[in-house]
Amino acid sequence: MLYHSLQVFELARDARPYDEEFLLAALLHDVGKGLDRANHVASALAALEGLLTERTRFFIEHHMDAHEYRTGQLGHRAKRELEASPDFDELMLLRQLDDAGRVPGAPVGTVDEALDYLKELERSNSA
Repeated sequence: MLYHSLQVFELARDARPYDEEFLLAALLHDVGKGLDRANHVASALAALEGLLTERTRFFIEHHMDAHEYRTGQLGHRAKRELEASPDFDELMLLRQLDDAGRVPGAPVGTVDEALDYLKELERSNSA
């Protein structure tokens, strides 16, 4: 799970190196699998309650809906709601990166390196 999340983070950093919220979602999207594999999204959101922006929360909350959207399994109403989001394109990009981040042996950084990158990005975005 950690290796996969670090792969997705690396891919996200290549795609959106400036988007702190998107990158954090890429790093944390599957953190709930370490808590409850059967309901990893709800577990992640509960564990991260109060620590995420609404946008980062949206990405994590809906990354599996994006999978169902891509496979044609998402209901019409839910599909319309996702498409109406201003972050729909980025959500679908996260889904694409989530699928792509499953390469055995792909080079990834460490958790500390990912966090350092995010901290530096936060500092530069705040300046």
